[in-house]
Amino acid sequence: MSGPVLVIIVAGLALIGWLIARARAAAFRDGGQRFSSLPGHHGWYVALWLLVPPLVFLAIWAAVSPAMVTDAVLATPAAAQLPPPGFDRASILSEARALAQGRAYGAFNALSQRLAPAYATAQDRYDWIATGLALLLSFAGGAFAFVRVRPGFAARTRVERIVMGLLLAASLIAILTTIGIVASLLYEAGRFFHTVPVTDFLFGTHWSPQVIDPRDPGANLGAVPLFWGTFFIGAVIAMAVAIPFGLMSAVYLTQYAAPRTRRWMKPILEVLAGVPTVVYGYFAALTVAPAVRALAVSLGISWASSESALAAGLVMGVMIIPFVSSMADDSLAAVPSAMRDGSLAMGATSSETIRKVMLPAALPGVVGGVLLAVSRAIGETMIVVMAASGVATLTANPFASATTVTRQIVDLLTGEAEFDSPKTLAAFALGLTLFVVTLLLNIVALTVVKRYREAYE
Repeated sequence: MSGPVLVIIVAGLALIGWLIARARAAAFRDGGQRFSSLPGHHGWYVALWLLVPPLVFLAIWAAVSPAMVTDAVLATPAAAQLPPPGFDRASILSEARALAQGRAYGAFNALSQRLAPAYATAQDRYDWIATGLALLLSFAGGAFAFVRVRPGFAARTRVERIVMGLLLAASLIAILTTIGIVASLLYEAGRFFHTVPVTDFLFGTHWSPQVIDPRDPGANLGAVPLFWGTFFIGAVIAMAVAIPFGLMSAVYLTQYAAPRTRRWMKPILEVLAGVPTVVYGYFAALTVAPAVRALAVSLGISWASSESALAAGLVMGVMIIPFVSSMADDSLAAVPSAMRDGSLAMGATSSETIRKVMLPAALPGVVGGVLLAVSRAIGETMIVVMAASGVATLTANPFASATTVTRQIVDLLTGEAEFDSPKTLAAFALGLTLFVVTLLLNIVALTVVKRYREAYE
């Protein structure tokens, strides 16, 4: 039985259990017996016992069953013809699994076609095992809960504890996922640094992962050009666009715009934050990049690249204008009105009040917003993949080619190199570096914003 159908059946059993338990608890009131919980609490207690155990089991089963199915297939006579463990073996098994599940209509390898029936048989067997165990857990949990439905049973307290446990588990999933991401980055980056010295990676100025000398792999894996390109595109060019436009739009919307104008202009501005980054990438590659190159040629720069840092940075700056504008807007709005009114009462003009009172008072919040926008910009992928170059250069010319850390991570992980090679493992080292930089920027930004809010709240 398929997973979605089984989940629907379990949910239906939980609904039936809720109705029966609620009706039984309601009979306590009709009989004049004292009870410590409402009928709905008893119903939810039984429903949760019918629903939660099988769902937890199915989640665990979904993680471990593919390995059990593969082991069952490997035990068949047809699997004896499989090559030794490696990429070829994994591709054949993956193709056979896709055929068995109906996700493919042909096979490149004849052995995959022969293994597909074994996969289908093993999958059906384990699906029925999962179905039986899930239903057994559901009925056992429901029976355990139903026999406890009685007048003196504190169902409300038990339901609250179960819900609290579910909320705790949900929060732990997010925390454990973050820990898993960091641990995987640290492990794979550690493998990379066992081969390539940290100093060569962090301070080397030559990046050419296509050709790596096994005797000195660090000679071609110096990441300084990548760090410079990321900083130049994301923190210089993009911020040169986002900070002025974002800050000026926030000043206008908070200080000059009429309420009616603000009501329709602010949502329009924030729509930019909801545009998919791939759309910005297409816009940068097909519209902005040719226009930038045409501008450079008209200025006499004939060697200007069609994948320039300026094209990617301009579009990235437009994308993060809402981040700067929103934070600046909130910071300006949080400044006490008494400060503005006092400045105007002293004879200062509106522009003088904004420049000498409002902006200095809101500066910590504005700086925090800018730092958050920088961390968002340097972690951007789609725009630089589609508009920036893959050539690592150390140049401050905005019309020249430049690349970023995120662009190189995509290039390294989409090739055909072996996973254990320094070329592929370099992507994890780059990812770890980018993670540390963005984490530090976020910490600094949140610290600045927190201090600002403490000063005025």
